[in-house]
Amino acid sequence: MAIDRIQNDESDAPEPLLTSLPDVSEIQTRVMEFYDALREQVFSITALWQALAIVSAILLGYGLSRLPRKKLLSLADDRDNSNFLYRLFTSLSNIIWPLISVILLWAVTILFEALELPNDGLRITASLLNAWIIVRFISSNMKDGVFSTLLAIFAWVVAALFILRLIDPVSAALDRMAMEVGDFRISVLSVLTSAIVAGMALWIGRILGDAAQSQLKGSKSLTPSMAGILGQVVKIGLMILAVLIALNAVGINLTALTVFSGALGVGVGFGLQAILSNFMSGIIILFEKTIKVGDFIELQSGVTGLVKEINIRSTLVTTNDNVDILVPNEEFIKSRVTNWTLKETARRIRLPFGVSYGSDKELVRKAGLEAAADVDWTISQIEGRGAQVWLTGFGDSALDFELVVWLKDEAVARPAKVQADYYWALHTALHKYDIEIPFPQRDLNFRNSSPVRVQIENIPKSETAD
Repeated sequence: MAIDRIQNDESDAPEPLLTSLPDVSEIQTRVMEFYDALREQVFSITALWQALAIVSAILLGYGLSRLPRKKLLSLADDRDNSNFLYRLFTSLSNIIWPLISVILLWAVTILFEALELPNDGLRITASLLNAWIIVRFISSNMKDGVFSTLLAIFAWVVAALFILRLIDPVSAALDRMAMEVGDFRISVLSVLTSAIVAGMALWIGRILGDAAQSQLKGSKSLTPSMAGILGQVVKIGLMILAVLIALNAVGINLTALTVFSGALGVGVGFGLQAILSNFMSGIIILFEKTIKVGDFIELQSGVTGLVKEINIRSTLVTTNDNVDILVPNEEFIKSRVTNWTLKETARRIRLPFGVSYGSDKELVRKAGLEAAADVDWTISQIEGRGAQVWLTGFGDSALDFELVVWLKDEAVARPAKVQADYYWALHTALHKYDIEIPFPQRDLNFRNSSPVRVQIENIPKSETAD
């Protein structure tokens, strides 16, 4: 009875975390077999046939790639260098020759396999060319980073394993490295596969999203701001769709994620209130069309500049000092915004200045009008919008005037430069007519009831020695 109890306890014991380790001996055997087969083929007639097939595939691939490469380059030339489709078409044109060549190589490899001829040389060349195409295309369409580096390493490792015919044994070994978590079995192979599929899905979704975004921005029926936000929404939607497809392909039950995603959405919603508020504000800006790309705006916070981009979360404003400022979209809804170019870009400004009390008012008017005429920003040919000089008050030490001018469209976005140009011309004109710009003057009154005695004494000059 005691022995039976011990046996039952052993049968009920949990399985080890790692069910098995990779079979290294099998991998070593495969490597040695490949080495022996390759050594036998090097000095055989089949090696010559394989070399001839490789050269023929490369030359034929070059001939077949000329027309599609020319078409891709023409499509790229129709777009700006910063356009995503320009980079995509350019990168495709760079790999179209090796891509057609590798297709021909695999076709020849399959033919050799069907004829039961040695084809290791063809497989090596095709596998290495496959890895090179993947790395070249990814590096052309992805910023340098950890993910691109890992993907390049993965491509070369897979190519090496395929050449050595180790894909199946290595996959089986990684699959045996597993652990049981409840009813789920998690292996190293499943984790790597899920990570690779999810990463590739995100990358493909981003590529498709960037392509859609570029197409929307180039649409003449949409405003730049609407095209920008719609493009970002499409991009995010495609990336989410790609991830869901990838998860389903890996074998993850999406129905089981419904409850979890609902609970997660409630929790995340409280933490992302500001982001959601900015998103809704961006949608309101988009449909109200009160702010567009290219408008010159002034915010209540003091930010002044040109609207360059309207994104989902924020709006990019570039100041006249070429400083890029990301303004949350919420600020455009909750605070006052001055849009100098909403309907009409012509603008009137007032430039205050003062002259001494003894100055001739008509001469001051003449000097002010001449100063306005000398500045290129002034509108002079539209009736009712000519320059004027107003006497606005009597100051403590000067007569207060204002030079009132209407500005051309291009002057609206350069307020500081425009004001500096007018004051420069105004000072030149006043100096031309000898009109004095007085300093501040103050009268001092003594409230002492007794008279103030002032005595001037003659101070004898000091004698100087000869």
